[in-house]
Amino acid sequence: MSYDHNWKPRHNPWAIALTVTLATFMEVLDTSIANVALPHIAGSLGASQEEATWVLTSYLVASAIILPISGWLSNRFGRKRFYMACVILFTACSFLCGIAPSMPILILARVLQGLGGGGLAPSEQAILADTFPVEKRGQAFAVYGMAVVVAPAIGPTLGGWITDNYNWHWIFFINIPVGLLSLWLSNQMVEDPPYLKARAEEAHRQPVDFMGLGLVAVGVGLLEFTLDKGQEKDWFSDPMIRAAGITAAALLLFFAWWEWRHPDPIVDLKLLKNRNFGTAVFLQLVLGMVLFGSTVLIPQYLQVLLGYTAERAGLVLSPAGFVMMVGMAVAGRSLGKIDPRALVVMGYVATAAGIYNLTRLDLNAAYGTVTLWRMAQVIGLPFIFIPISTLNYVGVPQAKMNQISSLSNFARNLGGSAGTALLTTFLARTAQTHQAQLAMNTVPGSPGYENYITRVATILRDHGTSAAQAAQMSMGRAYQEMLRQAQMLSYKNAFFVLAVVILMLSPLPLMMRLPPKKQKPAPEAMGH
Repeated sequence: MSYDHNWKPRHNPWAIALTVTLATFMEVLDTSIANVALPHIAGSLGASQEEATWVLTSYLVASAIILPISGWLSNRFGRKRFYMACVILFTACSFLCGIAPSMPILILARVLQGLGGGGLAPSEQAILADTFPVEKRGQAFAVYGMAVVVAPAIGPTLGGWITDNYNWHWIFFINIPVGLLSLWLSNQMVEDPPYLKARAEEAHRQPVDFMGLGLVAVGVGLLEFTLDKGQEKDWFSDPMIRAAGITAAALLLFFAWWEWRHPDPIVDLKLLKNRNFGTAVFLQLVLGMVLFGSTVLIPQYLQVLLGYTAERAGLVLSPAGFVMMVGMAVAGRSLGKIDPRALVVMGYVATAAGIYNLTRLDLNAAYGTVTLWRMAQVIGLPFIFIPISTLNYVGVPQAKMNQISSLSNFARNLGGSAGTALLTTFLARTAQTHQAQLAMNTVPGSPGYENYITRVATILRDHGTSAAQAAQMSMGRAYQEMLRQAQMLSYKNAFFVLAVVILMLSPLPLMMRLPPKKQKPAPEAMGH
């Protein structure tokens, strides 16, 4: 099969970049906005808090299912057609979510919305990789990076503001005008390159790998469910989580064996043999863990231990979003001038230092201090994200662009789910350990404990509480304070472990190959 390697899009590449970024920004923003609105949704629809978490889980599961197969769908139906179908599905289902009269209907609409939303990011990345020459890709991915990285930072603040000032229905309705604008612009701007049109025509003549399709859909769905609900259900002590986890592992192992041997696989796992791409997928997995893990830990810390509202906790994260925007622009510009592998190593070391700095947080941390430390923590992330996104495509056949973007996005999302699940479990388990250790000192006869109880009892008596009541209440206060300190120590441990893991992985990017100086005709697709 011969491809036109000199093909250029008819429209300005930057106009195309902004067009496709719009829908991805909307999708990522919606995911983080919904987190904040859960209590409002539960109260409005008469559901429990646990039932309301299905609003998130259902979306994540559906999105995870579509991610690894979006490359195959793009090849089969045409990337522009698939991308626009995703925008239509996401926008239409946003309207359905907004008017949902009951929890089951809302969850069903979220599943469909997840199927649409999950296909947007990998399609956008592949469109950018085709639209821009190798030397300009870094700057193009900086635009894409802003959508993926900045949206989660401003989402909680915007979500808190909308739910406080209007109602939760509007967190879904605001997607409709953005979706319609994105759809119109995509129709005007986006086009499939000749090689992709030829690939789609060829794909129509090949039989569909229904076995692979079924295995990846059910396997990934069950894996995402296990990660999302594991801590809530106490992991493998719960029969449902145990069954889901074992089935997911068995199906995905069989899927890997099946796809490796298939002539036209749904997910081309042989691409992982490419040293750059194999390393990049692993680094994307870790990036997902850091990005999503820290975005979950910090607001939790502020809300649970420091008593912040959701909107105020969101405001702590927002300035970090703008730091990342600047970082993305700098990283995009630096890519042609500095070895991208060195940028990734530098990014990992800076991120490890920023996360280690968070171990200094305590129960008296000021708002400004936490905001500054969060800004310092994210400085390195753009220098990881953009070079990896560019190095992903080095030495990979042009016909595999769609597969590359869907696998790397899947790795980052899977890392996010796994990181959040592992960190939540780690917090719960280490808090229990610290509680047991602190309880050993919280006993009559301990000078610190006696001093605390006496001080609190004196203050309570001064405010008119009887001596007997003051003694009881001061012991209750001591217990509450011990729980808070145990939780605080578990957060410190989580930040420490995260920092050490990132630092240990920092030499990995040096294994990757550098991109060629100028665009060369890519070799023919593997296996063709």
